[in-house]
Amino acid sequence: MTFTIIIFLLVLGVLVFVHELGHFLVARKNGVKAEEFGFGFPPRVWGVYKDKENKWKHVRGSKQVRDAKSTIYSLNWIPLGGFVKIKGEGGQNKEDKDSFAHKPVWRRALILVAGVVMNILLAGVLISVGYMIGFPDSTANLPDSAQVSNQQVQIIQVMPDTAADSADIKPGDVVLSVDGEAVDSETELQELIRANPNEEVDLVLKRQDKTMNLTVTPDVKDNGNGSLGVAIVSSGIVKYPFFQSIWQGFKVTFLLLGAIFVAFYELIKGLFIGAPISAEIAGPVGIADMTGAYARMGISHLLQFTALLSLNLAVINILPFPALDGGRILFLIIEKIKGSPVKQEVENVVHNLGFILLMLLVLIVTFKDVSRLFN
Repeated sequence: MTFTIIIFLLVLGVLVFVHELGHFLVARKNGVKAEEFGFGFPPRVWGVYKDKENKWKHVRGSKQVRDAKSTIYSLNWIPLGGFVKIKGEGGQNKEDKDSFAHKPVWRRALILVAGVVMNILLAGVLISVGYMIGFPDSTANLPDSAQVSNQQVQIIQVMPDTAADSADIKPGDVVLSVDGEAVDSETELQELIRANPNEEVDLVLKRQDKTMNLTVTPDVKDNGNGSLGVAIVSSGIVKYPFFQSIWQGFKVTFLLLGAIFVAFYELIKGLFIGAPISAEIAGPVGIADMTGAYARMGISHLLQFTALLSLNLAVINILPFPALDGGRILFLIIEKIKGSPVKQEVENVVHNLGFILLMLLVLIVTFKDVSRLFN
């Protein structure tokens, strides 16, 4: 449990810190003052800054700093990434040239979208590094330059009301053997299952770091062959040369980004038509549990999972929902269309309501996570 918590805090810290770093760098680039850039969340432990005489000074604790000419760089007590406090982000100081509120709409939009862009870039870097050291991936249609090790057959989808569904086989399970015969390819698994319609077969599966033995009776298809009712893929640890790793890393990043957008579209559409929330959706507790599991599987699996979290964070933040970066960008679009900003009081109320709704959703999903873990 301690290992899981430490790894989760480190992963979450990197994702949030990189996101806030994006806001900070682009704000500075566009002439907006960042009043404080902190590692971790307040209360503040210690910070450094330049005063109005351009001398470096330090501050201990959370006392207010009045003579700061530049950004206060701080170390804070709560180890959950970081934060950036941008001058005028709440609509104040409109007359000051270094205020967020003073800048034109397009510059403010750049600052807001920068965190999302940084999370996408982080995912690209992580996947690229993964391909340099060896990354879990499908082994189908690989270029000749790819090096493959630890090839295995993995289940990627389980159809409802099938033999696999009844046997509690899960997506992500690796098939090690069928009736004692080792399985190394999709073809081998398909042939062994087809040959045993309506007869019990003994499967040895690997689920994360556990080996499981299951007895399954394949369904009989119309052609008389046996079927588990799963979609499978041959996967392994795939490694590329340095420059090709970078190309493959960012190509996969944008393919995953598109898939995540589609998944969120389907989720939101399902909510509007009254579909139940999928059991696969995880909150902080579920994500922490998965982070620990992937970390135990090895550094390449942890890199893969962290990249996926980074892309999910990017997509969630760009959604036009109040309290998120996308929601703030939506208000900028409204301002551009109507020629004047929405009243700050109205915008604040909308963002606060959005934040409350997000927290309620987090609580609901967390309750499901805890129930699932205890069950």
